[in-house]
Formats: sequence, C-alpha cells, structure tokens
Amino acid sequence: LTMTIAAILSGKGQDVTTVSGGTTVREAVALLASRRIGAVPVVENGAVAGIFSERDVIHCLQDEGAAALDREVRGVMTTPVISVTRDEPVLAALSLMTQRRIRHLPVVEGGALLGFVSIGDLVKYRIERIEAEAAQMRAYIQSA
Repeated sequence: LTMTIAAILSGKGQDVTTVSGGTTVREAVALLASRRIGAVPVVENGAVAGIFSERDVIHCLQDEGAAALDREVRGVMTTPVISVTRDEPVLAALSLMTQRRIRHLPVVEGGALLGFVSIGDLVKYRIERIEAEAAQMRAYIQSA
C-alpha cells in the first residue's frame, strides 16, 4: 500500500488559506501570523500562480526595507510553482521538497487547488505510519 498525498489530505482536510496576487505583503504577513502558518498559495484567475512564504518576507525586507510591506504579493512570491497531485507518493513528495529546498506543496489537479501540504504534515504522517507498523509487529511477535 503506497502512502499518497490523498491520505494526508483526508486527515488534514482540504481547507486552504489563499491570497490573491494583489494582496499586500503587509496583509499577507498578518494572515500568516494570525493563522500561525508559514506559507500560502497565491491564486490568480483560479490557478496557483505562486507561493508566498516567510522566506519571501525575509528576502523582500532585506532588499527593500519596510517599503516592501506595501508591495503586492505577486511581485515577491516564489514562482514557478512546484506542485503535486493527490496520487503522489508521500516519499516522492518528501524527496521533491528536499531536493528543491521547499517546505510547502500545493496539491493541484486539472488546474484546481485541492489542498496544501507542508513538510511537517508529511513527516508527521510518516512517523505515525512507522509507529503503527512497529506496534503491529510487536503485537504479532507477542502472539507467536
């Protein structure tokens, strides 16, 4: 049984906080802080145009100082977007995140945003699965 992104979405839910490209950096930062999240997909014309993350905030503040807060997210977001489908194996998604040095992946199918997963979601799921397998193994050994 391959563990896929669909399994993570079924546990986490498919509610995704998004912003539009015209959102200001200041508004997006307030959203990240209030929701206690590290990144949001930027949606333009119904499609994911980029990802706006804490790292983007750091880079634009470094480059432009406080004036960056009044910029639009579309000018500072990370693009092009690396995304996965629901059928992507969890290990493949983790590998992709590690190689590309990213911490968030939109789950997209047919151009529609179905969910948003973080490296923390994937690691948590992997650990839960490994612990469940270990418990089954112990139960099997004790019953023998």
